[in-house]
Amino acid sequence: MNAAMMPLERCQALVLNADYQPLSYFPLSLWNWQTVVKAVFLDRVNIVSEYDRVISSPSFEMRLPSVISLKKYIKPSRNPAFTRFNLFLRDQFTCQYCGAEQDDGVELTFDHVTPRAYGGRTTWQNVIAACAPCNLAKGGRTPREAHMSLLSHPEQPSVQQLQQNGRRFPPNYLHESWRDYLYWDSELEP
Repeated sequence: MNAAMMPLERCQALVLNADYQPLSYFPLSLWNWQTVVKAVFLDRVNIVSEYDRVISSPSFEMRLPSVISLKKYIKPSRNPAFTRFNLFLRDQFTCQYCGAEQDDGVELTFDHVTPRAYGGRTTWQNVIAACAPCNLAKGGRTPREAHMSLLSHPEQPSVQQLQQNGRRFPPNYLHESWRDYLYWDSELEP
């Protein structure tokens, strides 16, 4: 779709830190066009790349930014947040019992390896992605009691591990101006 004709809602900007790395890969750090315009006016960002789309008022006109960088560096978190999305990303959107993948139409849930009834906690080290049939089959038992084995043992991932896993699952929409900033640390092909 021609950017000049793109609906404004689709004109999000990729947000880079002051070192030109995305603030977040997963979910990808994107701001809506209104937030971007406000940040430009408040002089908090540099415009790195623009869409062909123009917005205007009676006294002002500007091309919408597609990539911006913050003027002040924000130190990234050392540990990823324990969220459902990050858990699925750690487990590569795959049931840790049978190997079924969400891409195959499987709906994922999360499962406590040591059930909460046995004192299991909701932590990186005790929760895994599981498909609904495996979660139901395991029930309130341990994997050993249910005669089920784990494909991998749960552990807290690093931000780098989540970024590496996330490269396998790009967002549905990537503007061409974003690509140069998303995969800087990927190995180049000969």
